[in-house]
Amino acid sequence: MRILLFLLDTVFFVLIAAALLRAWMNHLRIPMQPQPGRFAMAVTDWLVQPLRRVLPGAIAKGRIDGASVVAAVLLAMLHAAIWLLIANGGEWVGLAWVSLALRFFLRTLLQALMLLLFVYAVLSWVNPRAPAMGLLDRLAAPIVAPVRRVVPLVGGVDLSVLVVIVVLQIGLMLLG
Repeated sequence: MRILLFLLDTVFFVLIAAALLRAWMNHLRIPMQPQPGRFAMAVTDWLVQPLRRVLPGAIAKGRIDGASVVAAVLLAMLHAAIWLLIANGGEWVGLAWVSLALRFFLRTLLQALMLLLFVYAVLSWVNPRAPAMGLLDRLAAPIVAPVRRVVPLVGGVDLSVLVVIVVLQIGLMLLG
């Protein structure tokens, strides 16, 4: 049972993270043609495209890609429903569904941000001139910039990414 729930969590983490990445890249006006944009589109088009046709235009294609955000929320709700059915032997638990969906959505958001920042930090230390650094910097900068204004360089090292990762980890601990 634990293996099945782990696989369910993993598949839905990828789907929800891809939908959120798609929304974030669209919000920042980053072209979707290079990776990871093509991956995010390939994984989420089956849900985002129909939502764009159904949702009002201002929500579906506004400054914030509402169709991708709604897709992520719907996927979190589906994950919670399947998870509860598996964990409870087919018995439905009503209100727990909403709580579990919200927690999984937030957990996926925080973990995806941590993964992005971890890759950004490691690559900035190992190969700061890598072609992917431009894209990673555009994705991470809006998250890290407010902390950079407060946290000074220590010995020429920017610790702001580490501070944000620690704050995200605390958020994960609070979610339980």
